[in-house]
Amino acid sequence: MPEGTLLRDLGTPRLRDVPDPERVFALVHTSRARTAEAPQTEESETQGIESVTDEEGPIRVLLVDDHAVVRRGLRGFLELLKDFDVVGEAENGREGVAAADRLVPDVILMDLLMPEMGGLEAIATIKQAHPEIEIVAVTSFIEEEKVTTALEAGASGYLLKDAEAEEVAQAIRAAYHGEVHLDPAVSRLLAQRLRQRKEADPVEPLTAREKEVLSQLAKGASNKEIAYGLGITERTARTHVSNILGKLALASRTQAALYAVEHKLV
Repeated sequence: MPEGTLLRDLGTPRLRDVPDPERVFALVHTSRARTAEAPQTEESETQGIESVTDEEGPIRVLLVDDHAVVRRGLRGFLELLKDFDVVGEAENGREGVAAADRLVPDVILMDLLMPEMGGLEAIATIKQAHPEIEIVAVTSFIEEEKVTTALEAGASGYLLKDAEAEEVAQAIRAAYHGEVHLDPAVSRLLAQRLRQRKEADPVEPLTAREKEVLSQLAKGASNKEIAYGLGITERTARTHVSNILGKLALASRTQAALYAVEHKLV
């Protein structure tokens, strides 16, 4: 295979140890595989190229919900899919924070309404200690305050508990790859809210390139997609995203996407 690529199984559904005669594969670049050390070169010479030495493993997921039946159902479904590994469970926000510290999963499915410590406080606590962990908020009802608070705390997605199982899997995959997945009803709520908010200038102005990157973020683009669309390396795209978050005092890509929509940059 060409350097910097891996063969990804796109079969539906992708079940462990169950052959599928119509299985589909795709040759893709990956940002989650380990990159080999190489001498630093000019960006023009390394544009869009990363040397991959190992295929990506399953997405490590932590389930945080105070209802055992919900956790069992989610675990049962996710364990059927070969690209997920449920590494732990917690029944409230306090246990979720401790489990996140201990296990450092890739993605957390976080219920918002729980005893002892709610999901909103747990999200903020986890993101402060582990900004690399992605969190998808899950709840039974749409409340504007909870939606916006969860996203502003650093959540990478927001689902309702009546979502189909495959939508839950899609949300986890999107969060893992640095993308945003919102329930359609949540998207409509946010769009209405953003139209009503007043514009405010950032403390430090963004450069023209940073505004281009921010525009791509608002469309849900991953670092890899931003790099390809703007003709820069993925490492440079990550640097721009980090600079944008710093200048705007934001904690996540989701907050940056909301900022871009609010300020009509898309």
